[in-house]
Amino acid sequence: MYTGGMRLEIPNHTERFGVVRLHEVQRILELDSGRVRDESPAVGLRRLDDADLRDVLEQTAIVVPTRNERLKLLEGVLSGIPHEALILVASNSSPDRFQMERDLLEEFAHLTERPALIFHQKDPALAEALRAGGYPHPIGEDGLVRSGKAEGMILALVFAALSGRRYVGFIDADNYFPGAVWEYVRAYAAGFLMAKTPFAMVRILWRYKPKLTEDEGVVFRRYGRVSERNNRALNQLIGGVSGFETDVVKTANAGEHAMSLGLALRLPLASGYAVEPQELVSLLELYGGVFPLEDEEVLQHGVEIFQIETRNPHLHENKGDEHIRDMLLACLATVYHSKLATEEVRQSVLEELQAAGALAPGEEPPPPVLYPPLSSLDLQAVRKALRGHFSRFRVP
Repeated sequence: MYTGGMRLEIPNHTERFGVVRLHEVQRILELDSGRVRDESPAVGLRRLDDADLRDVLEQTAIVVPTRNERLKLLEGVLSGIPHEALILVASNSSPDRFQMERDLLEEFAHLTERPALIFHQKDPALAEALRAGGYPHPIGEDGLVRSGKAEGMILALVFAALSGRRYVGFIDADNYFPGAVWEYVRAYAAGFLMAKTPFAMVRILWRYKPKLTEDEGVVFRRYGRVSERNNRALNQLIGGVSGFETDVVKTANAGEHAMSLGLALRLPLASGYAVEPQELVSLLELYGGVFPLEDEEVLQHGVEIFQIETRNPHLHENKGDEHIRDMLLACLATVYHSKLATEEVRQSVLEELQAAGALAPGEEPPPPVLYPPLSSLDLQAVRKALRGHFSRFRVP
């Protein structure tokens, strides 16, 4: 039988914490494995058929959060999302820019003959729908959903659930390479195909993140400044619980990641830069075996976390260095305030933050703001509240 698709390494090591299986990084070996016979596959490798990948993508919503990003970059990102996946643009842009984003998406969807959804985070109808569904937590004093990444993710998860998708993935709108976007989304599908549980997460590890310097030209770095520190802190958190040192976590800050919707709706979401590391912390707290597990379905099937190293370098808009300290502070705060953190781990976090100038001696990092899991949301009440508004979210 002839097949095609993608060829990846099989994770050669998996660490288990309660019912959580956290796989070591696995590399993509071939983006297109061709139409060749697969009668005797190499040991340690897995080849996934293109048709199977597309079947998963048909059940996937890809969320593109944007806030006044350059339209050419957004257009490139849209062009890289495989045709079978549902595009979901989550905007918190200025009103005039949002209209341009909608026009761009409408033209793209028309030309490519595919459906898409777009919403603005400050749409009053969305805040009212969350209230109707018994989930007022992200609504601010002005009666609208607050600005922020987690708040946009909450709305995106609601739309993904309303659309009937089984999986949801996230792609930043400022990625320069449409080919990288295509690879990330296919990697999401690959992870879900390999999963042996309906509760799975796929986190992308960029192979390189190019930086342009005056002295050395283009430098291909493996890890960003914040990612390396956050990986170390999360590994210390795990080691403090298990009693064994580990370096299994390589994707603490994986903005490009995906989850089965069943898992996504069970996790609390942290505000600000803490979103991605808090997902891992929450999984360990909820299902890592330290505290009683009351979710019978998760207990039966377990949770799998895949970390997939992609081939394309990751190049996105340069936002400057001002946010680095804030990002480090928010991310390490998830470890510092975790119920799993030992005194030694907390002290290590404080030393790291003080050395980076993100915290003064004697100070503690503020705890992340956590929104409760969306499993408490009455989805049918939300659907009813939005019944007269769907036309402005649907494109074309």
